[in-house]
Amino acid sequence: MPLHYPERPHADTYEEDLELMEHADKLGYSEAWIGEHFTLPWENMPSPELFIARALGVTKQMAFGTGVSLLHYHDPAHVAHRIAMLDHMARGRIYFGIGSGGAPTDTEMFDTDLSAGSLRERMMESIEVILKMWEGKPFEYNGRFFKIRLPEAQPDVGLGFHMKPYQKPHPPIAVAGSSPYSDTLEMVGERGWLPLSTCFLHSSMLPSHWEVVEKGAKKAGKQASRNDWRISREVYIAEDGQKARDDALNGPLGKFFTDYWIPLLGSSPRGLAGLKHDPDLPNEALTPEYMLEHRWIVGDPEECAQKIRSLYDDVGGFGTLLVLCHDWMEDRGKWFRSLELMSKELLPALDDLTER
Repeated sequence: MPLHYPERPHADTYEEDLELMEHADKLGYSEAWIGEHFTLPWENMPSPELFIARALGVTKQMAFGTGVSLLHYHDPAHVAHRIAMLDHMARGRIYFGIGSGGAPTDTEMFDTDLSAGSLRERMMESIEVILKMWEGKPFEYNGRFFKIRLPEAQPDVGLGFHMKPYQKPHPPIAVAGSSPYSDTLEMVGERGWLPLSTCFLHSSMLPSHWEVVEKGAKKAGKQASRNDWRISREVYIAEDGQKARDDALNGPLGKFFTDYWIPLLGSSPRGLAGLKHDPDLPNEALTPEYMLEHRWIVGDPEECAQKIRSLYDDVGGFGTLLVLCHDWMEDRGKWFRSLELMSKELLPALDDLTER
């Protein structure tokens, strides 16, 4: 993310996104996650590293995460170098988010042979190679999908691997989960990484993510911390609750849901299932009004605080709420005001929420 209307000039949207990062940084927001997509015109961010590198120059304290890097489409040696370099440029203001998703047209464009193994299997192999490279010792890896050889250094002629990350041993690694009981999140618990729950699940399904994380942690003899858990949601606040709801339904939240999410998620057999509070609910019932009632966090500061408390209680506690960003175009002032209300009125009202 962020999301943009596909007809808008890319240069304009990137400039606006950078202004958004600068504004959020000044308001004290702690982190921003930038996605990676290639053939999704509504999410025009094929290189989160490039955007983050530029955003570092307009921010002072906010950390950035790749949200997420689609490792299965990349050579792991390239990724290892790019993320390590970015970590140095940021002096540690970097999270390394990874995931096994991607549009089917991305997979087709890269001519990824799914008969040889799933995207998740490719991601798992890639992260192992990246971590091995960051150790900085010579090795040879011949896997199912990748072949990498890190040769011995030749310091006498100025040759050798040198791009270890700034953070030791490496930036915090986060893994995205979008489906109930996502198997990918078991690895998160085993490794002590950060779980990211995307915005595609109803709160009734989110506890399954933590259940899988804890299963992995228990297997590895570790204690998972809910403070590490990040959950993504659509959030919009105005001084007047009814005005906020009208803005959401008739503005970007409603338009993106109707024109983008419904067609995209509905193109796969169970793509819309995660949004439903009742599995028997027909797809036709998934409207902006339904989302306003069951999923979105929209209203005045007091109403939104209560919705976040309910989410917190429903899932058993979590650490960070990630706010999905939309393209407000000429109404950007409303979005900036919403961010200000979140920072100055909403968050102070939630200070008592602590890790469980």
